[in-house]
Amino acid sequence: MPSTFSQLDHIVASALDFHVKSDAFAQTIQDKPLLNALTRKQKSFPGGKGEITMPVVFDYTTSIVGYEGDDQVSYQNPQNTKRVSYPWKEIHAGITVTLTELKIDGLSVTDSLAGESTSKHSGRDQTVLTNILKAKLDDMSEGWARSMNEMLWKDGSQDAKQVAGLMSFIRPSATNNTGTTGGISRATNAAWRNRTDTFTYEAGATNIIDGLRKEVRQLKRYGGKPNLIVAGSAFLERLEKEITSKGLFTQSGFSKSTDISIGVPQLLGLGEFVYDPTLDDLLPHGEEEGNQSNACYILDTEALGVWVMEGEDKKVHNPARPEDKYVIYKAMTWTGAMAAKKLNSSGLYLVEDAVV
Repeated sequence: MPSTFSQLDHIVASALDFHVKSDAFAQTIQDKPLLNALTRKQKSFPGGKGEITMPVVFDYTTSIVGYEGDDQVSYQNPQNTKRVSYPWKEIHAGITVTLTELKIDGLSVTDSLAGESTSKHSGRDQTVLTNILKAKLDDMSEGWARSMNEMLWKDGSQDAKQVAGLMSFIRPSATNNTGTTGGISRATNAAWRNRTDTFTYEAGATNIIDGLRKEVRQLKRYGGKPNLIVAGSAFLERLEKEITSKGLFTQSGFSKSTDISIGVPQLLGLGEFVYDPTLDDLLPHGEEEGNQSNACYILDTEALGVWVMEGEDKKVHNPARPEDKYVIYKAMTWTGAMAAKKLNSSGLYLVEDAVV
C-alpha cells in the first residue's frame, strides 16, 4: 500500500534540501518537576489481583485510667485499622516506521522480522538532513513523558483505564470533604483530607507569606514530611511581589549590567518553590476553562506517590513485523498506580487578588 499523505508530508519535512542539518529543534517541551519528583521516589510492588492496598488508622481505643488497691480495671480490644486500595493500570505508547521511510532516510533494514538491525547507505551523511527514525523515537520519548506527566496530574476522569493522578487526591475546598479516596470516605473522616486554603494578594500586605507559614505547622502536625512545592506562574508572581514589597534594596553605584532577580523563594525548610509549567495549562478542578496558574501544591512524597509493578517500569517491546506489511513497530508499557497512605500532610493553596 502506498505511503499515506501524512507519512509523505513527514518525509518531505525531514528531507528538504535547505533544511537545517540537525535533529529537529523542539519548540514546546516544558519542564516536568512533578513527574521527575514522583518518578525519582517511586516504589515497587510485586503484582497481585489488581489493587495496591495499605493499612491506615484514624482512631485509637486504648486509654489510661487511674486505679487504687483492688479497684476493678477494664481492657480494650482495638480494631481501628482500615485498608485503602488503589487499582493499578496498564499504560502503552507505540510508534510505527515503514521500511520505505528508512530507505528515504538512507537506511536499509537487514533484519526485517523486527527491524532490529539497520545499515547506513554509502554517502548517507551527504544526503540525510534529519534522522527520520531518531525523530520518531524522540517523539515517542517526549510524547510518553508529556502524557505521563498529564496523567499523574489529572484526576483520572479523562480515561477510566488511566491512573487517577494528583488532582484526585489533593482537592480544593469545594470537593475536599466529598466522595472517597482509596475506598475511604473523605466526608466522615476529616483526617483523610488534604489541607487547602485561598490567600488574598493585597499590595503591601503579606497574606500569602503569613498563610503559608501557618500551613507548614499544620502539614507537619500529624507526622507529615512535606518536601515538594510546585506552583503556577500567577501564584509565584504574587508571592514575589509580597517578598519584594517587604524587602530591603540598596544602591551601590551604577553598573552596565544589573541583576533584577530576587532569588528562588524557599519555605521554612521544605525547600524551594518550583515552577511547574503544567499548571499554566491544566484546567482547574471540575472546570471547563481557565488554568491553575494561581495554584501551589505542597506535597509529602513519602505519603503520596507512584507505585510501579516490578519489571514493568517503561518496559520496551519490539513486536515482530506482520508478514504482509513492511512496517516496524516499537512500544513501551508501564504498569502502576498513584497511592496515598496520608493526605493531611499535603496541601493545595490558591491565590486571588483583593477586590478593590
